[in-house]
Amino acid sequence: MHKLSTVIVYKYRKGERIMSKIYWFTKKDKSGNMKNVGKMEIKNKTDKSADLYFYGDIVSIAYNPDDLWSFGNPEDKAPQDVADFLNELDGRTDINIHVNSGGGDVFAGIAIYNILKNNSANKTTYIEGLAASAVSIIALAGDNVVIPSSAQFMIHNPWSVAQGNASDFRKMADLLDQIGVSLINVYMDNAKKGVTQEQIKQMMDDETWMTGEQASEYFNIQMDQTGTIAACANSDYFNKYKHLPKNIISKETKETKEPKESEKANEKIVKTLSEINNRLDKLEKVPIEEPKPIDNKKIEQLKAKLALEIII
Repeated sequence: MHKLSTVIVYKYRKGERIMSKIYWFTKKDKSGNMKNVGKMEIKNKTDKSADLYFYGDIVSIAYNPDDLWSFGNPEDKAPQDVADFLNELDGRTDINIHVNSGGGDVFAGIAIYNILKNNSANKTTYIEGLAASAVSIIALAGDNVVIPSSAQFMIHNPWSVAQGNASDFRKMADLLDQIGVSLINVYMDNAKKGVTQEQIKQMMDDETWMTGEQASEYFNIQMDQTGTIAACANSDYFNKYKHLPKNIISKETKETKEPKESEKANEKIVKTLSEINNRLDKLEKVPIEEPKPIDNKKIEQLKAKLALEIII
């Protein structure tokens, strides 16, 4: 079970005390020692409200910097993170949900949507740059959803990777269809009057990218003409989208797409080191034989044979 330790930072704005909380999630490892397994920061927390930021990818298990096998980054969010810090809101009545993310795990996204939707606080979502894929679901958990006209909102069909025989692939296809129905249900629950399931399904089939203005035509989203958009999100999921708009790809994203060769080189180095370690392990297991006594007679015979071969 996760345990929480809390760091509280106080600031004052126009006479009002503003509080930020950083929750460190810890649990015991196999040796019984407590280890950090992630953190969640609630910024700009007043006596009535708290701000929650989704600025990374959506994952099933949060990134843990103390775990060598953990991957991702501290901005990534998992359902357990959201559930834990909602339990620590101390009766605050307002949650401001800030969104700028390229998506992530569909099951984690649906779980976070339901966790937020079932919370009794008054929730306002601010789409500050991008709400794509699973994050478009999370964004709609707000009682009010606000998006600048120049921000982006994207919906598409779920996808996955499978291996096995034909039966395995049919099962995966059936599962993806079921997930797709769940997503359509969420979108329809938050759709404008007159929008049909067929429209939503077609938009998902087409991987539809929308501006804030376009998104407000289909969903219960309020467009903010005066709002400014945040810097572009950078996501591990961008390379999986078919119609990613060019203006979404930030300089940082372009730079991270180019070093594919260096990534391959790194993989090769890791593989080589692994092979070396395996060989060293095998060498350590080879029994060392005691040296045999020197046979001078045999040495003289070898010398004579060698001399004969040289002469010939």
